[in-house]
Amino acid sequence: MSNPSEQNSILVLENFIGGKFVPCRTHIDSYDPSIGEVYCRVPDSGAQEVEAAVAAAKEAFPGWSARSPEQRAQVLNKLADLLDANLEEFAQAESRDQGKTVTFARTVDIPRSAYNFRFFASSLLHHTNDCSQMDHMGCLNYTIRCPVGVAGLISPWNLPLYLLTWKVAPAIAAGNTVVAKPSEMTSVTAWMMCKLMQQAGVPPGVVNIVFGTGPKAGDALVGHPDVPLVSFTGSTATAQCITERSAPYCKKLSLELGGKNPAIIFADADLDRCIETTVRSSFSNQGEICLCTSRIYVERSIYSEFLERFVAAAKKWKTGVPSDTGNDNGALISKEHLEKVRSFVALAKSEGGTVHCGEGVNKLDLSERNAKGYFMPATVITGISDSSRVMQEEIFGPVTCVSPFDTEEEAVSKGNGVRYGLGATVWSQDVGKVHRMARKIQAGMVWTNCWLVRDLNLPFGGMKNSGVGREGGKDSFHFFTEVKTVTIKH
Repeated sequence: MSNPSEQNSILVLENFIGGKFVPCRTHIDSYDPSIGEVYCRVPDSGAQEVEAAVAAAKEAFPGWSARSPEQRAQVLNKLADLLDANLEEFAQAESRDQGKTVTFARTVDIPRSAYNFRFFASSLLHHTNDCSQMDHMGCLNYTIRCPVGVAGLISPWNLPLYLLTWKVAPAIAAGNTVVAKPSEMTSVTAWMMCKLMQQAGVPPGVVNIVFGTGPKAGDALVGHPDVPLVSFTGSTATAQCITERSAPYCKKLSLELGGKNPAIIFADADLDRCIETTVRSSFSNQGEICLCTSRIYVERSIYSEFLERFVAAAKKWKTGVPSDTGNDNGALISKEHLEKVRSFVALAKSEGGTVHCGEGVNKLDLSERNAKGYFMPATVITGISDSSRVMQEEIFGPVTCVSPFDTEEEAVSKGNGVRYGLGATVWSQDVGKVHRMARKIQAGMVWTNCWLVRDLNLPFGGMKNSGVGREGGKDSFHFFTEVKTVTIKH
């Protein structure tokens, strides 16, 4: 497989429909975030391309759904093997396309993408159905689960292949066929994966990838009458549009949305481990993870010590060229996004906040080639009101705000004081306290004395404006199947 990250010419992608690459008449420019220049042209697909992809998926559905779980699992495992075999090429491409460091892509994105296929290949084989007897009526009841049909999958730009495969794997494992739309800003690794489909034994039409924007390709996919279920990861605003667009068809929806995740740090926390982990949870992947910590609440008795040590650690979090293994962060996804994140820092300053490090404080040492890249250092802010937009809205960048609290009740109130409810972290050695906090915090996932430890069997998703539904072993299987109750009278 040729490595697109090493090509000097403009890379032109094609849609993957019915097992074949299909050119598109119009394209969208895609930028290398580390240099701020166009390096790729992505299909600007619309209703016509989506219609062709859905038709191919519908045609492939009877044959694929008729295969045994074991036969489908073999194909998923082969795809995982091929991703592993091409790991370095995928990591280089993901880094160039998204702006993240090659190290992060190499150790997180691509290994997890392969594991998604392996996990659901195995998980598929271990689900059981319900059964009940009604002896007094001479009846036996049991349930069966059947694939739904064509699944529409829309994945975001922050973890491109990681989150695309998190949807594709359970969908096809359950016997569905798919039409997927990756983000138009990060389409390259999805296109590369399409090249592996035939070798992995994926029949034509089982996996179709249509590239393009949300308003054109995404809208056509969500509104297609022959796509009975949609799985989306992205912004809450887009999810609202998807909900409205799909409502006339009563589609099944899984929506994994934004977060404004708190870290609540009590005085008895192990500060060494807490600071190391909270720097990582705040700034990993340029802060472009829906689970990143963006609000840090610290018990007042240790607030000054924590802030001093946390700022010192944040200053050591290196931002620079993605290919440099010494860097922790690369570039943000786009010029527009960089400007948005910077605008929140400017807003914080205008409201009297203090920027302790990062944007406007620490100058990045970039080469001339990378001077126009979309880089921003790890930024720590204090002195912001909980009602500020900086504390209420998802920034999705390397910015976190630190505030003190006095009581457990106040910490809960502050932690829950936003419209989001995706993740939270709690730091304390008091077992009773962490159990109380876990119950009271309004979040789909609560980590205690750690962050982003994931068992893929367990539910993933958020409360409030952070989403609808859950993903994970059993939850994904249930979403991508319909349950039937069968009653036999004997």
